[in-house]
Amino acid sequence: MRDGRAEIMADGASELFGENKLSKPVEPLSEAELYEISALEEKLQSCVGAKAGPFLAWDSVNRAMVRHWCEAMGDKNPVYSDPAAAAAMGAPAGAVIAPPTMMQAWTMTGFGAQHPPGSDMREQNPAMPYLEEYGYLAVVATDCEQEYMLPICEGDDINSRSTIESVSGRKTTALGVGYFVTQLTEYRNQHDEVVGTMRFRILKYTPAVPL
Repeated sequence: MRDGRAEIMADGASELFGENKLSKPVEPLSEAELYEISALEEKLQSCVGAKAGPFLAWDSVNRAMVRHWCEAMGDKNPVYSDPAAAAAMGAPAGAVIAPPTMMQAWTMTGFGAQHPPGSDMREQNPAMPYLEEYGYLAVVATDCEQEYMLPICEGDDINSRSTIESVSGRKTTALGVGYFVTQLTEYRNQHDEVVGTMRFRILKYTPAVPL
């Protein structure tokens, strides 16, 4: 984490999946294939700038979930368990601070794949149905960058809003042919204050070797 920023990447992800690192010349395509690619890319570019949200949290920020997270991560920072230590960092009296890396966990759908009532029920990433329609069924996360603005404290109610920042052109990678989709998600508390952001990129692709 540097200056409130954290970059989270799978080992070697920037080298394996980066648009510039893995872009290779595409083999010649037929006229029909070129037409299909053009039609898909027109749809994908129409998604750039698309916004979705808010997506609400099922639960307020709570000490039990913070404790489970810290136990799983082996994080013994006292501000996550001791209200006195948290108060010294600006938390409300009697509350602990949640690890900033938990930010996205509060508004995730979980196994039920449903957001709570009051959430935006539209497709969170409108590029995905188009890609799947054209046969790009596999997906891998390539990189994630988070920025933290304010502490997330016990009792806060977090919501998120997302924007499609960019969709690449067709890329040939070691995994297969596909498209990089970058989404920026903004997280807010119950006071409508931005507590942090997450820029998340995926590669949606057709595997070079059939699964």
